[in-house]
Amino acid sequence: MTASLLGRLRLVVVALALATSLSACDAINRVPTLEEAAKSRWGEVQNQYQRRADLIPNLVETVKGYAQQEKDVLVQVTEARAKASSVKVDAATVSDPQKFREFQDAQNQLSGALGRLLVTVERYPDLKSNANFLALQSQLEGTENRIAVARRDYIQAVQAYNTEIRTVPGRWIASTLYPDAKPMEAFTATPDASRPPNVKF
Repeated sequence: MTASLLGRLRLVVVALALATSLSACDAINRVPTLEEAAKSRWGEVQNQYQRRADLIPNLVETVKGYAQQEKDVLVQVTEARAKASSVKVDAATVSDPQKFREFQDAQNQLSGALGRLLVTVERYPDLKSNANFLALQSQLEGTENRIAVARRDYIQAVQAYNTEIRTVPGRWIASTLYPDAKPMEAFTATPDASRPPNVKF
């Protein structure tokens, strides 16, 4: 074998070894990369729920001026917002089924209370044409859309992460290098989600 052929052969072997080690690093880093992506999406879900919670006091105050006799509905919205805001969540929530369910239930109750409030508004034509109410309604509608998108993105990120830690070779890598890696919870539809809302605008 000539020296140049031997040199080329060494280069090929080194290149293959380097490619294999880089591929192994990618596989090893995939679990924490997917976990961080899912946590980031979870942060966006929380951000959008907080945005909704911040809009609700203004919405309630605007409706109050028109709907004095609808105090029960306004109280329900206010209480549901307080409960949703009081459920403390952090990064550990996504891997704790009970905490995650508490968070989801509180947000679902708030969504239901808001739906009842908007149905109540139908009785007040002047309120429906009020500029402040229309602006708040538009912001709230936009926020609900953002929440839906954030939840969808989070569900997809969790699916990728959970699949990685439950399938080979990710399962082996997770159990060896990341023993704390636990499956994350995803949102589920409420039992009445298949029924269309009765709100008319």
